[in-house]
Amino acid sequence: MQFVHLGPIDYTILVVYTLFVLGIGVALKRHMKTSTDFFLSGRSIPAWITGLAFISANIGAQEVIGMGASGAKYGMLTCHFYWLGAIPAMVFVGIFMMPYYYGSRARSVPEYLKLRFDEKTRGFNAFLFAVMTIFSSGISMYVLADLMGLLLGWNFHASLLASAIIVLAYIFLGGLTSAIYNEVLQFFLIVLGFLPLVVLGLIDVGGWDGLVAKLNVVAANNHPPYGAGTWTQIWSPLTNASKNPMDVEWFGMVMGLGFVLSFGYWCTDFLVVQRAMAANSMSAARRTPLIAAFPKIFFPALIIVPGMIAMVVSPYTSDSVAKNGAAHASVNATATKAGNAIRTPVQGIIPPKLKKDKAGVEKLVINPQTGKPEADYNMAMPMMLIRYFPTGLLGLGLTALMASFMSGMAGNVTAFNTVWTYDIYQSYIAPGKSDKHYLPMGHRATLFGIVLSIAAAYAASEFNNIMDMLQLVFGFVNAPLFATFALGMFWRRATGHGAFWGLVCGTAAALTHFGLTLPYEGSTSLFKGGWLAFGHPIHTYHSEMAQNFWTAIWAWSISFSVGIIVSMLTRRTKSDDELKGLVYSLTPHAAEGEDVAWYARPAVLAFAVLALTVALNIIFW
Repeated sequence: MQFVHLGPIDYTILVVYTLFVLGIGVALKRHMKTSTDFFLSGRSIPAWITGLAFISANIGAQEVIGMGASGAKYGMLTCHFYWLGAIPAMVFVGIFMMPYYYGSRARSVPEYLKLRFDEKTRGFNAFLFAVMTIFSSGISMYVLADLMGLLLGWNFHASLLASAIIVLAYIFLGGLTSAIYNEVLQFFLIVLGFLPLVVLGLIDVGGWDGLVAKLNVVAANNHPPYGAGTWTQIWSPLTNASKNPMDVEWFGMVMGLGFVLSFGYWCTDFLVVQRAMAANSMSAARRTPLIAAFPKIFFPALIIVPGMIAMVVSPYTSDSVAKNGAAHASVNATATKAGNAIRTPVQGIIPPKLKKDKAGVEKLVINPQTGKPEADYNMAMPMMLIRYFPTGLLGLGLTALMASFMSGMAGNVTAFNTVWTYDIYQSYIAPGKSDKHYLPMGHRATLFGIVLSIAAAYAASEFNNIMDMLQLVFGFVNAPLFATFALGMFWRRATGHGAFWGLVCGTAAALTHFGLTLPYEGSTSLFKGGWLAFGHPIHTYHSEMAQNFWTAIWAWSISFSVGIIVSMLTRRTKSDDELKGLVYSLTPHAAEGEDVAWYARPAVLAFAVLALTVALNIIFW
């Protein structure tokens, strides 16, 4: 197996970055005096910093690798994860939901559920959220270790352990504040690291028009063939599920992603909400997701477009490698041997997926539908870095890649240690202790979360696109939770019993749908569903993402329906006075303070970001 050879400058960039993130943790350690300092940064961070941290917490490995993989696998349809599946929900959480999160002084999303409903609803959500953050962090850790092994020849287990130790160190020392300031650093690193990649790639394929023409050839050669524009338009291919590689029609996209998964994630996921809750004022908290929405609009250009280019660019031959002086790109040679598997690119520069057999030998994964090797779309972004970046610039690109992993891992671990300490440990194991007791528990929870994330990392190997796995996890946790929040915030009649049984039944509905369906014919992995069907699934989709969207739709619909029915059959336990600040119709809505400039007001920011989003949807229709 041939690997990428980094030069001294590449290693210097990686080492400097590592020392810098650890230095931030050391510098902030003396400020971590209380549990509020450790878990919520003392609610003292300015809006522009929390805004960048808000978006950076979301651009971890799942974003950079997963969206790059989806760009290759699904094309511009992936932009829906931004312009439909993020921006409207980010505006909604800034305008409507942050006043309740921040104003209630809740320390976490589960704690808000306790204030609005009851203890059992909070406990159930806290447990599910803790499990979700562990899986999400595990995905980041797995992909980082796997890439370092494939590209640099580093030992998988050693890479996994090294990344875990770095994240553990700076969170253990500086808590959420350390994570936030490192996320701001990682945001700029990701932009600087991937912007040259987009420019070089587009120049190589003949600009945007050249990319469109080449992707139209890919669409025509697909089995079954798709029409022109399938990889480069976002709404036209959705007239029928059979006309696009995602196997989703417009209703499944709008309802599954645009409503259920989108609002479920951005409005209820404590990983991102925690950043806004660390802001230094109510106004800053509301502006946090709106500030984050502006760079979010343009991130498809940095992350999705490279994946699309990877589908059409030609791999280097040995001659072209020598001519370009890019010896480090030998991993892209026409055929690279790994065990008994020949890594001849499946499409463009995307290699086939490998999996070790019982004897520990790496074998090609064969797609049961086509009988051909399955593409490892997770390698789209790394292959692009190797294809275009020389020594020095490659070090910057790999550092940006590492920064995205660290950001995703840190975000999930800080959310986990907060929910574990406040919503599980303090509520059920050791209630009524002093603040000095809970701060050390936060440190131990950080270590505990890292260890569990390492264990969860191995499950991610079953997916050739980690975004498929991530959306599946969101369907189980965030979809029913969003239904509960929608009832709780906008319907005063919703009861604790309705919320609890809605969550339980919604989660059960997701498990049932997933267990009775398959993503495609011949799927045998239990991680892909079908384990309740006993070999006879009630429905077979043509992609993992379509299965994920409909799993989320079923989870939300059942949770919402059960929540209404049970609430109507049970008695309210909280009066209107107790629900002030928690329910929209019972909460006074104060105007913005005079100290906020007109252009910085949430309503103005919301209008601007929505107008830009609508314009982009029309341009790429």
